[in-house]
Amino acid sequence: MPTRETVEAFAAQVLSGDHVGAIRDWYAEDASMQENQDQPRVGRDLLMAHEQRALDRSARVDTELLSPIVVDGDRAVIHWRFTFTGRDGSVRTMTELALQTWKDGKVWRETFFYDPKQMRIESSV
Repeated sequence: MPTRETVEAFAAQVLSGDHVGAIRDWYAEDASMQENQDQPRVGRDLLMAHEQRALDRSARVDTELLSPIVVDGDRAVIHWRFTFTGRDGSVRTMTELALQTWKDGKVWRETFFYDPKQMRIESSV
């Protein structure tokens, strides 16, 4: 069961922009991530590679924590906003809730809940 401080340390690493490092440091080897109701991706190495590919598509990714983190037993809920600036200057913003299940001090299962329509282009520089 994670402490609030543990989940906040994880979130701080993500907020610093170290998205892949946060997966490396805070996810179990057999962790899974699931987008809405899609099939989950399983395995920390796969999760890190997927995250790196997502980051590589953008020139910049800004991450914000939108509300206090909720920790209840082995579960945590994090309310994020990600702003993706494309290499062409386009901006896309996505707000999501991440539901995490922690096991032995690591994220073991994570499901993201968001509206995929959010990823449409908002503006261009």
